[in-house]
This record gives sequence, structure tokens and C-alpha cells, in this order.
Amino acid sequence: MSHATRSAASHYDVVILGAGASGLLCGFTAAQRGRRVLVLERANKVGKKILMSGGGRCNFTNHFVEADNFLSDNPHFCKSALSRYTQWDFIALVEQHGIAYEERSHSQLFCLDSAKDIVNMLLAECDRAGVEVQTHCEIDTLEAVQDDTCRYALTLTQGGQRRAITCTSLVVATGALSVPTLGGSGIGYDIARQFGIGLTERRAGLVPFMFSDSMKALCERLSGLAVKVTAACNGRSFTENMLFTHRGMSGPAILQISSYWYPGDTLHIDLMLGTAAGQWLLDAKQHNGRMRLRTLLGQTLPKALVTELQSLWWPQMAELPLAEMGDRVLEQIGAQLNGWALKPSATEGYRTAEVTLGGVDTADISSKTMEARNQPGLFFIGEVLDVSGHLGGFNFQWAWSSGHTAGQYV
Repeated sequence: MSHATRSAASHYDVVILGAGASGLLCGFTAAQRGRRVLVLERANKVGKKILMSGGGRCNFTNHFVEADNFLSDNPHFCKSALSRYTQWDFIALVEQHGIAYEERSHSQLFCLDSAKDIVNMLLAECDRAGVEVQTHCEIDTLEAVQDDTCRYALTLTQGGQRRAITCTSLVVATGALSVPTLGGSGIGYDIARQFGIGLTERRAGLVPFMFSDSMKALCERLSGLAVKVTAACNGRSFTENMLFTHRGMSGPAILQISSYWYPGDTLHIDLMLGTAAGQWLLDAKQHNGRMRLRTLLGQTLPKALVTELQSLWWPQMAELPLAEMGDRVLEQIGAQLNGWALKPSATEGYRTAEVTLGGVDTADISSKTMEARNQPGLFFIGEVLDVSGHLGGFNFQWAWSSGHTAGQYV
């Protein structure tokens, strides 16, 4: 690229691709340090995922944030950024802007009014710091330039117009593959590939399960019913509500465990929340021998669910009193109540996934700066990286923390 063409291009210190949570926070952090910053967004408006999250109330962080709340091939990678810009730093910003919020179960923090409050806060900070934010931008070309002051050259189309831009630091905050309707895309992975940066295997996380066997019909019949369970898989477990749907199962317990499930794995559901169900049934047989099993279970579980379990596990003994049911049979039913083994056929995929697991390989990124190790001036932040949080405000906290970290070094 000749010097003549380069001077015709608009030059910025920092260009950020993506005006979501991490991109906007990175933008004003960099601009507060005197950088000239441009944020480019493909969609027609900024922060679409923020606006949709938490049922429009935005679960923007959590009072308790630890590395254990995140999944990554390198579980230590997230620690540096999370400790440098904590949940308390973000809460302070929210309070400074007078945004009303509330704490819900599991220490999750939500806006009291609307997720728009968070987007407006981020835009106000960008505005105050002098950040330029542009929507409707499609990147056409991106190349590295051999020059210390101007490392990257981009061409983009905006409203039918082509623009040429150069920058010293380029930040990829493009999000990932989850919920394409909110602007999710794989462009960040393409940029990583272009510059020889590794990618880990990607799949949908925080996503409902589907079934193809008889369980599908059972879930359809129970659709809309929620029950508190412990869902376990591959050594992890979560105690939350499980929701039956027309396609299978959803609800917080299922979304959480889905991030630890791989195709072919068995899921274990404890319907009795830690009560040793076998012993409990034997005790009931001793003390309430004339009662039927479905009556007993109906005291702790929704009756519609008990009816389904009866036809699955003890159809021949449905009308027998407990006293006439063998101890072995009751112990077996108890074991199933504590560990209902289910094999989902698949998840619902990126269409409804809240996050994308995997992404840009953290081995190729500095945890201290978010800069690519082999490519000076190229930064990756937010969901595009191989760092995914549990449900509960952790993915937003990762966006704030990683965005702030990069903003200190661009």
C-alpha cells in the first residue's frame, strides 16, 4: 500500500470491530488514555445482545466471580483480566450512572428497569471520551502493513459507500456464533486464521437439549412444567430449575450443564435433591404401607411428572400399595429418582445458545494485554476468545474485564 493511498485513508490509533459489551468498554477505556478510537458495528444498532439478555433486564455481573465460573482450555487465562477489572469496578460504574439494579438468586445482578440502561451508560462513556461509533459497517478487506505507526489497513462498506481506514491497534470484539439473529458471526475466527492464530474446537454452550427417542414425547406432554433438580455430567453438577419443552429440556440447570456435555454423553438428573430416595421409599413402606407410590411422590414432585415416571418405571405395579412392592424394586426406583439417566440426541445449537464454547486459542494471546503473541497490535476480547462463563452474569463480566484490559494497552 503506497504512502499516497495511506494518507487518503482515515487514520485512527485504535479500531475496534464490534460494538457489543467488550468492544464498547474497550473503546472508552482506550479513549480515556488519549487514543483516537473508532468502533465499527455490522448490525443496525449497538449492544443487541446486551438488550436481549436477562429477559431485557441484563444480568450484567455477579457478586461472586471466580475462575471456576469459566470454561477454557487454559483455566488460568481469565484470572489476570478478572482481577484487574472486577465486578466491583463495573458495579461502581453502574452506580455512578444512577442505574437501579437488584440482586437475584445466586448473587446475580440485573437492571431494575431495562438493559437499555447499560447500553446507554456505555454509549455515554464513549461519547464523553470522544469515541466514534459507526453501525451498518461490513469489513471488505483487512491487511497488516509494515509500519510501526500504522499497522493495519481496512476497507469497509457503509450504506453503499466504501471507506479506507488505517490504525495502529486493531481489536477484534466480534462475538461468536451464538444467536446469529443478534449479530453473531465467525468473522473473528477468520481474522485469527488470517494471522496464523490458533482456534480451539467450537460448540454451542448454555443451550437447551433435544431428544429423539420416547423422551421427546414425554417432554412434549410435560411442556411448560418446571422442577428443581440437580443436573450432572462429566463431574460437574448444577442445582436449579429444569424446564420441559416441546423439543426437550431447558431451564437454568440444563443450560448450565449443557456446557459440560458432549454428544453421546449421559446426563444424570436428581429429582430428589440429595435425599437418598431408596431409603426414603423403604421408610415410607414401613410407615405408610397402604399408600401408593404415586401418591407418596406426588407430595414432593409435580403430579404430571409422577404420572409419566410411573408409566416409565413401575407400570405393572401402579395400583399396588407400597407394602406389596419389593424392597429391591423400591431401591431401584429410588436410584432412578436420584439419577435419572438421559441421553439427549443433540442441543438446539447456536440458534438458541447463549454462548459459544471454544474460540481463539488463549495460548496465542497474552493474558496480561489480550494482544496476539505473534502479531503486534492485534487484540482479541470477549466471546471470540476461548473463555466462556456460566449462566449468571459471568459472560458479561468477562466482556468488561477483557475489554478493559485491552483498552489499557492498545
